[in-house]
Amino acid sequence: MAHRLTSRTLDTEEALVAVIGEPTKLVLAKLSNRLNALTRPFVELSPFVCVATTDAEGRCDVSPRGDPPGFVKILDDATLLVPERPGNRIADTLKNVLQNPRVGLLFFLPGVGDTFRVNGRATLTTDQELLAPCEMEGKIPKLGMIVDVEEAYTQCSKAFIRSGLWDPTRHLDRAALPTNGNILKVIQGETFDADGYDAERAARYARREGFY
Repeated sequence: MAHRLTSRTLDTEEALVAVIGEPTKLVLAKLSNRLNALTRPFVELSPFVCVATTDAEGRCDVSPRGDPPGFVKILDDATLLVPERPGNRIADTLKNVLQNPRVGLLFFLPGVGDTFRVNGRATLTTDQELLAPCEMEGKIPKLGMIVDVEEAYTQCSKAFIRSGLWDPTRHLDRAALPTNGNILKVIQGETFDADGYDAERAARYARREGFY
């Protein structure tokens, strides 16, 4: 199907393979349907994971999750538990799981180029006994996401090398970007109090209000 900006599009897997080639046998060999002793640390030491989901119509969402390292619990080598912390209540990830249980997880470890990918099927749970080990600051999460692993494998570090993501000399000053209040002001109009919003948000974060 042609795009409005170009007619040079790829529409079949055969056309795609003709451009990028086939994966090597060694690459395919790393795919597994469970964790093992050498891949478990990628989950156990990770403080950050991105969760990809789709709704019943195929619309996609990717959402970050972060906590102290090991916040995603390994229930066994084929089952993970991702605790759900308080958020903005739009809950795209959770609503999508109710419509389509298939999820993709990408685990990051600070300073490490390799990431760890897990694809599987998710179930939402409110089992407080199961969620108890996920307690933070005296609060057990109200719900969590159980992920039954279907694929688990390491992702090479080329993207991190190319981007220099972990290179501190290339880190940006947050002040170089517009604040969240300024972005909301563009959407809401000139009467929106951007400075007040930013100050109130910073105060909530300083109090760790709504973190857990």
